[in-house]
Amino acid sequence: MRNHYWTCSKFADWLRGTTKLKAGTSEEWHEWEDRAKKSYPIRWWLAEEGLDYLQKIVYWPTDKLYAIKYYINNRYITRTNSLTAHPSDIKPGEWRDVGNRFLPCLFNELVDFVEVELAWWHLAWADAEEKKKYNAPWWRFGWWNVRLWRCPQAGLDNLKWQSELVAKEDYGLNPGDKGYGEPTLQAKNAQEILALYTWWTITYRNRPDPYDASGWTAYCEASRLANGGRLSFSPAKDPALRKQSDKAHKLLQKIEKQYEQEDEAMMIRLIKVRNSLWT
Repeated sequence: MRNHYWTCSKFADWLRGTTKLKAGTSEEWHEWEDRAKKSYPIRWWLAEEGLDYLQKIVYWPTDKLYAIKYYINNRYITRTNSLTAHPSDIKPGEWRDVGNRFLPCLFNELVDFVEVELAWWHLAWADAEEKKKYNAPWWRFGWWNVRLWRCPQAGLDNLKWQSELVAKEDYGLNPGDKGYGEPTLQAKNAQEILALYTWWTITYRNRPDPYDASGWTAYCEASRLANGGRLSFSPAKDPALRKQSDKAHKLLQKIEKQYEQEDEAMMIRLIKVRNSLWT
């Protein structure tokens, strides 16, 4: 990925005869492209195709070096060919069935997307003053950057910026047009990504333990006291203890089912927004 594309320059806008959108939905980009092509077909080709070919020729040696660098990075450092779980969720060497890997692997990747990928993106386009705010290390920029720098705040700031985008003149709309002044699709997706990130990093992490919340832990302690320190899973002879066991077990099943349904619903939401997880 280059920091600057000649086809997105002011010179390209002048050569093309039309100003390129800064952002927009896929439909808005298609509409702009059709309109620009019809207005000045030859100038369109010179700005979009001609400049792109010329830039590829000029940058060929640099592109080859970057291709080697990014292969090594993707293959051995960030390992973009795999989904991984954080050691706090699945310890290295610990067995975990396939079905139980999905939730932590998917949401750990979401966290990396926000705290690493979006953080990198936010600084890549930030001005000098904005960059100072995050105190990024020297190796975060230029040739040495391999996208290992993590900054939750930079990622969240990027999501905040995206979530506040509204469709205006930059999207080819004018006051009075349908959708003018409304949140863009990019903004809506950013809001969903933020909601999912918040759920995993805060809500999920702070859910009450189902054994404690249901009273099952308390029952087990009471059972040990009644059985000389041993935990017995046989039906309790003490009516009060048996009642405590039945109540706790029923509530435990209810809470575990609620958690399972919540986990599944959040994974579905993450899958639905997956096409927006790119930088």
